[in-house]
Amino acid sequence: MLLTSQPLASADEVRDSQWPLSVYDAEKVWRTSKGAGVTVAIVDTGVDSSQPDLTGQVLPGRDFTGSGNPQKDSVGHGTSMASLIAGRGSGPNGESGVIGLAPKAKILPIKVDISRDGGDTASWAAGVRYAADQGASVINLSLDDSSSYPGSKAARAIEYAQSRDVVVVAAAGNDAGTVNYPAALPGVVAVAAVDKNLTPWSKSNTGGVIVAAPGVDVAQVDPTTSSGYAVADGTSGSTAYVSAIVALLRSKYPDLTAGQIINRLIKSASFLNNTGRTVPDKELGYGIARPGTALTMDIPKGPKQGPLAQPAGSTSTNSGAASGDERNSSQAIKGKGSSSGGILLVVGIAAAVIAVGILFALLRKRRNGGGSGSEGGMPHTGAVLPSEPSASYRQPSGATYGGYHAPPGQPSPDAHDPQAQWPPQQGQ
Repeated sequence: MLLTSQPLASADEVRDSQWPLSVYDAEKVWRTSKGAGVTVAIVDTGVDSSQPDLTGQVLPGRDFTGSGNPQKDSVGHGTSMASLIAGRGSGPNGESGVIGLAPKAKILPIKVDISRDGGDTASWAAGVRYAADQGASVINLSLDDSSSYPGSKAARAIEYAQSRDVVVVAAAGNDAGTVNYPAALPGVVAVAAVDKNLTPWSKSNTGGVIVAAPGVDVAQVDPTTSSGYAVADGTSGSTAYVSAIVALLRSKYPDLTAGQIINRLIKSASFLNNTGRTVPDKELGYGIARPGTALTMDIPKGPKQGPLAQPAGSTSTNSGAASGDERNSSQAIKGKGSSSGGILLVVGIAAAVIAVGILFALLRKRRNGGGSGSEGGMPHTGAVLPSEPSASYRQPSGATYGGYHAPPGQPSPDAHDPQAQWPPQQGQ
């Protein structure tokens, strides 16, 4: 579980500790979207639906541990994530407790075993498939599991969810190493954490990060404490915030595909006060996710598959037919073959003409007595068929990062943005 926490003394203290809402200017964000109509699946330790901050927010869900009830959470981790995403506060008019960034989204609890690398990979992989089948458009994976490498059962489950137009968001990890699986899988939004100063958290994993979000000293519901609340550090929390932002976007832009939502998330991210960085940054990826900007920035839809790398072997909905590029390429190959055949025909005719000419000259020379003067000789023409210029392919400069390119002008080795657009470096 990618989170460490300390209990908070009271519910009143919680509201004052929700600094991410202030940073994101949540009140302004909610004028545009609160996540209504969106289901976020939390594949975790369950979600305690009896918590006052989550009243009416938790759907029935499903348990994959054998304990029976996905709306019970003896560990508290899944409930904490749910509160950051869709908490509605408690007390009179919701004036106390935790409010999530997408307070009108619904939570689908998927109860699994996610203890660090000792959990049941099969259970959460099955949970991912279940979430996709139940209509969740966002799946939050605040977990790590080295068994979810490419080609594994878990990776295939994520690919299945992605094929169902689901945005999968996962935690980068908390051990200051490289981004863990499943966050490192193709097409998954890998999330790092930043602190109150919006600087990278020292324990957040790096290299392969897509975006970052608040994850340090974050107040959240925790049913295992006496007050019911805690303040915690971890990429678990930052992942929940990005899942909430995706929920806001999916509510505001229901016509966009999962890939296009990710495109909007990435294009609106910014380094903010982290000056001197270039995309893709090892610690922040494409920047800190910004809900207000993501909701309102003028961003072209982009391709349906989005900017991130796709899983190997993934196919489009038209996989049974060749794409336009494939058809054109095939035709080009056929055309090249026909051209080569034409050249061979011309060469053959020319050779035949030359051979006939030589034979005619020899016969004439013999008939004329074998004279060696120019009058009886065959002049050397020196003519050859011109060779076609050799076709060459120049690899574009720089490799892509997660299937996405840095924008023009950035002093990054992978500097090329096919859409020629990049977010401003300030604002939320």
